[in-house]
Amino acid sequence: MTANIFNYRGKRVHFIGIGGSSMSGLAGMLLEEGFQVSGSDRTRSHKTDALEAKGIAIHIGHDASNVDGADVIVYSAAISPENPERAEAARRNIPQIERCDLIGQLMEGVPFAIGVSGTHGKTTTTSMLAQAFLQAGADPTIHIGGELDFIGGSTRRGDGHDFIVEACEFHASFLHFHPTMAIILNIDEDHLDFFRDIDHIERTFAEYAALLPEDGWCIAWGDDPRARRVCENARCNRLTYGLGENCALRAVDVEYDPKGCATYTAVLEGRTLGRFHVGVSSEANMLDSLAVVAATHVRGLDLEKVAEALKNFVGAHRRFELTSVTDGVRCYTDYGHNPAEIKNAIQIAALQPHRTLWSVWQPHTYSRTKTLFNAFLETFDGVDKLLITNICAARESDPGDISSQMLIEPLRARGVDAHLTPTFDDAEAYLRAHWQEGDLMISHGCGDIDLLNEQIALHGDTAR
Repeated sequence: MTANIFNYRGKRVHFIGIGGSSMSGLAGMLLEEGFQVSGSDRTRSHKTDALEAKGIAIHIGHDASNVDGADVIVYSAAISPENPERAEAARRNIPQIERCDLIGQLMEGVPFAIGVSGTHGKTTTTSMLAQAFLQAGADPTIHIGGELDFIGGSTRRGDGHDFIVEACEFHASFLHFHPTMAIILNIDEDHLDFFRDIDHIERTFAEYAALLPEDGWCIAWGDDPRARRVCENARCNRLTYGLGENCALRAVDVEYDPKGCATYTAVLEGRTLGRFHVGVSSEANMLDSLAVVAATHVRGLDLEKVAEALKNFVGAHRRFELTSVTDGVRCYTDYGHNPAEIKNAIQIAALQPHRTLWSVWQPHTYSRTKTLFNAFLETFDGVDKLLITNICAARESDPGDISSQMLIEPLRARGVDAHLTPTFDDAEAYLRAHWQEGDLMISHGCGDIDLLNEQIALHGDTAR
């Protein structure tokens, strides 16, 4: 049986992998709640530095001795039972709580708890929603799988009435949550190292929707057949949004400015809710903003203030984020790591002024690269030059039957000018040897590809 975190208030909670976006935010939240907090991670980062500045003891490197004095352990799905700290905690019978169980415990009993789910767009939508709630005068607790400058990080502690959380489907993590509202942005193929197929993914989303109370709300993108089906079968209040005429909440009279940012009128079953402008570009972000309009309308917030929040929204870190202007080249990084997300980032990039559009992709996990191989081949048609680094293994071991090199010739056969640059140093060297002032570069991946952007910014003539 999972330990209850509230039984350990005032005692020491040790986070294994504390430098992650989610874990670092949770550690800070528990510190504010009166817990003693420590943690460990493989490498030092700005997140571990920030936690140390708050007085949290940080150990760099994983070692059994790091759990000395801990009353309870928090770990994420990426930390295996063989991790020396988890193994030592088990030997000493120190209770352990998986990260998603902790989030579920924190949100249980909150009157209005929103879980933002979907294969794509969770972080951006959760960030939009957080900013909209705050600008409309609410005081939500927030947990985002990225960093949002508007709240100064990835988490925020509120007054206990509203809880906004990014609800990830990987390892069926969101089934540990206690939402009263579930937003389902889309249902697509991903995480096929865990899910058997797309039908298994849909069934898991249906289990998530089944967590909602009868007076809760399921809000889903009605133009996605799978998301719509899950919503229609939910035993609670239901609301679909989108562009199609069968959606209850529709975006009509949609216009895009030269940078691809949308303005639209939101109409709910014939009633106009208002005119909204989105501060970030692409149709995908416009649809995500419509989900925010749906959720805030149900919550009863002032939609004029919601409109102001959407207009002012500039995005979360690593979501089409400008990192530098180096050698006259605008350099962006984007967290997208599956075909749909990367295509969306390329679409946004193509709308920005540029000469040559460079894409640098770090494939994430061997299993994803292998299972979505053909889809990835169709992803980069919109770029002028593509550089591919070695695969980021993350939680996996090299199976020996998939590599970045294997992508090059099939991509070239499609007409993509693709090149293998195994390391970040190789990628930077190739870029600097070939790019020209006025070009645009965007890096893709949820591994550590953002470090490429950091070293480009550090190594040359850079202005932000």
